[in-house]
Amino acid sequence: MASVKNLKKDINYVLGDIIDAVYQWEAETGNINSKEGSELIDKAIATFDNLLEKVHQKDVENKKVHYKEIRNQLEREATDLISSLNDLATS
Repeated sequence: MASVKNLKKDINYVLGDIIDAVYQWEAETGNINSKEGSELIDKAIATFDNLLEKVHQKDVENKKVHYKEIRNQLEREATDLISSLNDLATS
């Protein structure tokens, strides 16, 4: 299993890239500080906070299963955020 350090890096990089993509979309469309973009960024930050809170949980019975679930949740949340960003880009 990958280390906890790598899991935290993955969370940071994936959600950071999504936030960067939102800023890029805003710049390209001229919608600087748009309501939709701000909502996506807030959602990404909340996801980041939630996942790191789970990573730092101490009362875990099976760490391997716990970290695998965190990685799966990261994938699901990132897919949802990207889907929302794509919906903005096509509208």
